[in-house]
Amino acid sequence: MWNAIFKSNCMKFKPPYIRIFNLQLFALFLSLIFHSSTFAQTYGTSNHLVTVVVQPVTIIQVSVGTINLNISGANAIAGQDQMSITDQSCTLLWGTNSSLKKITIKTDLVAPLYTVKVVALSPTAGLAASELTLSTTGQDLLTNIGRTSGSSNLRYTGIAYASQGIGTDSHVLTFTIQSQ
Repeated sequence: MWNAIFKSNCMKFKPPYIRIFNLQLFALFLSLIFHSSTFAQTYGTSNHLVTVVVQPVTIIQVSVGTINLNISGANAIAGQDQMSITDQSCTLLWGTNSSLKKITIKTDLVAPLYTVKVVALSPTAGLAASELTLSTTGQDLLTNIGRTSGSSNLRYTGIAYASQGIGTDSHVLTFTIQSQ
């Protein structure tokens, strides 16, 4: 009988550490409910600065590395001293983000035996100069180039006279984009 009374009383009365544990669980549950609703409504923000800086860009490229102007009997006319040949296989490409630029051309060959002329054909931007004879002084090949990328075919003409004899001239040409 004491056993039945003891069991029924034990079930009604819990030891204090179990009641404390249950209260702690209940408090934890309530804190999670209140905190989760608070977190769900709060949005965090942050920011930083991104700056794009565009420097002046001037690029230039020639599509063909070597042009050979070979004057031979095939392009000579009997009875004429002047012999010439043309080549139009090269394209000049450029790009600039600055306004009022020009492209100049010059050779490194100080005392050529033969004459080489160049002209820019059908430029997509700017104005082409008339046909130029290569020189060690930079000459304006294209002017009034604005903020653009563009291209132009180059036509080279090699001129030699029979009276000059045979030989070879090798020019290193420099193209430069510069302010007008």
